Amino acid sequence: MKKLIIQIPCYNEEGTLGLTLSKLPRQIPGVDKVEWLIINDGSIDQTVEVAKASGVDHIVNFEHNQGLAKAFMAGIEACLKAGADIIVNTDADNQYNAADIPKLVQPILDGEAEIVVGARPIQDIEHFSPVKKLLQNLGSLVVRLASNTNIPDAPSGFRAISRNAALRLNVFSEYTYTLETIIQAGQKGIIITSVPIRTNRYLRPSRLVKSIPAYVQRSIFTIIRIFITYKPLRFFSIVGSVPFTVGFLLCLRWLILFLGILGHTPEKPRVPSLILAAILIIIGFQLWMFGLIADLMAVNRQLLEDIQLRLRKADIDSHHK
Repeated sequence: MKKLIIQIPCYNEEGTLGLTLSKLPRQIPGVDKVEWLIINDGSIDQTVEVAKASGVDHIVNFEHNQGLAKAFMAGIEACLKAGADIIVNTDADNQYNAADIPKLVQPILDGEAEIVVGARPIQDIEHFSPVKKLLQNLGSLVVRLASNTNIPDAPSGFRAISRNAALRLNVFSEYTYTLETIIQAGQKGIIITSVPIRTNRYLRPSRLVKSIPAYVQRSIFTIIRIFITYKPLRFFSIVGSVPFTVGFLLCLRWLILFLGILGHTPEKPRVPSLILAAILIIIGFQLWMFGLIADLMAVNRQLLEDIQLRLRKADIDSHHK
């Protein structure tokens, strides 16, 4: 029997959660059973009461607010332990059209993908400012380059995840899971795709994007951090090449001036220029060494991830005995 669980991270969502749950399906073609789960991320309002009144099947409670990323992963773990074959994540503000859930899970049912991200019509969303639309598209472009995937709407939280993919996901960020999970999927070889989805009317401001500069800063940090984690040699090779190249060119210039090559009259030794060149070359070389060491350490990370996967499977299987 194939089970699908729809999870919703919640933090003080009493005003919109009831509407969101009322739109969720209880039957989906190709799925035998559909259940609902909320992650109560330390809410101090009536979120849990609204969820219970709406017939939610599972509730994960945090005593204090832990943030969206931890709430997402707690929901994933709870869904796996509850026997989910497919997990759908959506938001409590009714931003995403629940009628598109069958479309979202179809690539997983067809065996074409393990993660499916709903792509919003960014340019048609009225409450998105031109700056936010530009940043959304730019951020998605950067994520596509970092992950070697083709996901047009990386920040979208409306996504379907197969059981196999959910077992392999880890989220290190305390801010959000959206960008990190896509980059992880691309680097781990998890097949990921997207489908166009619809959005509903605007109900409340985003609690994740409190200010555009802060959101951009945190997103950039997340992308760099995950890229270093999964592609350390490439990252440090690129970064190290900058000072090394500048230092090499400065050294070459010093030699040309000192030896009078190309018709130049020999000049006095430019010691400060030579010292700067040596420092830059050493910095570049050290960054390359950092990349090599980090790449060797990445082997241990892969082994630890394999061990974690085995332990996670054993722990989840124990809940069904």
